[in-house]
Amino acid sequence: MGDEEGGDLRRQIETFGRLYEAIAGQLAKVIVGHQQAAGEVLTCILAGGHALLEGVPGIGKTLLVRTLADVLDLGFSRIQFTPDLMPADITGTSIVEADEAGTKSFRFQPGPIFANLVLADEINRATPKTQSALLEAMQEHTVSVARTTHRLPEPFFVLATQNPLEMEGTYPLPEAQLDRFMLKVLVGSPDVDQLVGILDRTTGSDVPRAGTVADAAGVLGMQELVRRIPAAEAVKNYAARIVRATHPEAELAPALARKYVRYGSSPRGAQAILLASKVRALRAGRSNVAFEDIRAVVAPALRHRLILSFEGQADGVVPDDLLAEIVQSLPQAEGV
Repeated sequence: MGDEEGGDLRRQIETFGRLYEAIAGQLAKVIVGHQQAAGEVLTCILAGGHALLEGVPGIGKTLLVRTLADVLDLGFSRIQFTPDLMPADITGTSIVEADEAGTKSFRFQPGPIFANLVLADEINRATPKTQSALLEAMQEHTVSVARTTHRLPEPFFVLATQNPLEMEGTYPLPEAQLDRFMLKVLVGSPDVDQLVGILDRTTGSDVPRAGTVADAAGVLGMQELVRRIPAAEAVKNYAARIVRATHPEAELAPALARKYVRYGSSPRGAQAILLASKVRALRAGRSNVAFEDIRAVVAPALRHRLILSFEGQADGVVPDDLLAEIVQSLPQAEGV
């Protein structure tokens, strides 16, 4: 890499860092706490992936997504998932129109999925048939209706919220759909100080609002830079071995994974780890991915991709604990 090219990359990395901090700062004006959750959602956006936010009702999941759309000035659409929602309510449908001469023809009426940032609110309240309407959109960024394929606008993200599965009126997401979410973000309940902050911001006369600091073109530019950040072969090998160790039949799998995991992560898990690690490296002002970046993103990238065995479910095993055991059991360098 020449001096001029290297200098240009450094400037782009510095610009990325400043823009990231500006976005995070605007989110913090509205969102009290949840810095880690907000960071993981923003990581998904900048890596070009989708995020699944899980937490009990009323803790700010929807507000976080809505605020992010405002900060990034993206076309926003909200779909409230309910048991009676149908696939056509999401994707759109072909309607019959008649012109002045009485000639009838079909015209496609786009559904709410045609936006840059789609909030799938309480996604696990809808039936599996309706949930599956998102599969093509999330993977291919297209929608097929009546044998015609329609492109979705770019950038395109699905940020879905779901209530914990233990709550009434929820349907577990199919494994195929879970796998299409780059990260699963856990949104916890606020502590006392954060609750006081929420009260200060929401019960007074001045309601804080976030400003716009980027646009669709800016987001696409940041995504392109993420893809350009290199990772050494040893780092990629480390990510691959972590994913392989989630499979109970693999030699790399620790005892807990062999005992409690039925199926491990798909290759999408490795892709999610590496892309999220690249965003983390850029946030730190680095032009390469480090082992510490890999370890930091393993839990959100893989926690929804582990399918526990019956014994694991019965014993109340937490996927994050299994992943921590895997990371601890694997050396950074192969063969060490």
